[in-house]
Amino acid sequence: MSTATSTKADADAAAFADHTPITVTLKILRFNPEVDSEAHWETYEVPAQRTDRLLNLLFYVKDYLDGTFSFRRSCAHGVCGSDAMQINGVNRLACKVLMKDLLEKDGKQTTITIAPIKGLVTLKDLYVDMDPFFEAFRAVKPYLITYGNEPSRERIQSQADRDRFDDTTKCILCACCTSSCPVYWNDGSYFGPAAIVNAHRFIFDSRDEAAEERLDILNDSEGVWRCRTTFNCTDACPRGIQVTKAIQEVKRALLFKRV
Repeated sequence: MSTATSTKADADAAAFADHTPITVTLKILRFNPEVDSEAHWETYEVPAQRTDRLLNLLFYVKDYLDGTFSFRRSCAHGVCGSDAMQINGVNRLACKVLMKDLLEKDGKQTTITIAPIKGLVTLKDLYVDMDPFFEAFRAVKPYLITYGNEPSRERIQSQADRDRFDDTTKCILCACCTSSCPVYWNDGSYFGPAAIVNAHRFIFDSRDEAAEERLDILNDSEGVWRCRTTFNCTDACPRGIQVTKAIQEVKRALLFKRV
């Protein structure tokens, strides 16, 4: 183990061993369509441990301070992608963000700003309308398509063929990448990075036979050519998917007519 890695591991161990109670200020963008004409900020003082995930603090607000507070959550383990939100201006999953990584140094008071992801209509508080996002996802036919008779045995695939699209199988449809894209903010008709990533997963699957269909879909004016390669999507992905790279590979497949 390198010195740098060892030092970080020691710091993490110390942080988890420190159970000193702390108080954190959550500054949350609230919006209730039944009573509000526009969104507004509200602050909450919340007790926390350094080992807490931000999702724990949101539950505290919901359970003990304001039962009307709304946000999505499900598995709480970074798999379902439900709790995507802007945390200090960056798209992240609340269940994957540890308090120790957000606390101010030298014991200064920590304020964390939380807002809904951008580019999708806010229905209430951190709860956004995901329908346009999933419409784009469904439009690229994100499932295996084959023609002819069903094979009498499983479809064999080499490890090299599987590795070709391995990265894009990791998508959990959290919308962090799509809602971090400036093009998507300005024009919601753009397919968006997540839809392209899920098209990539099947375009480059050697068992699939509908690559040309998906490429034709993405060759539309609202398809891959709208991407401006800002890398926001790659930076935002909580699964570490090389989103921009996947989009560029789809562009090359269109340019050279070769998968």
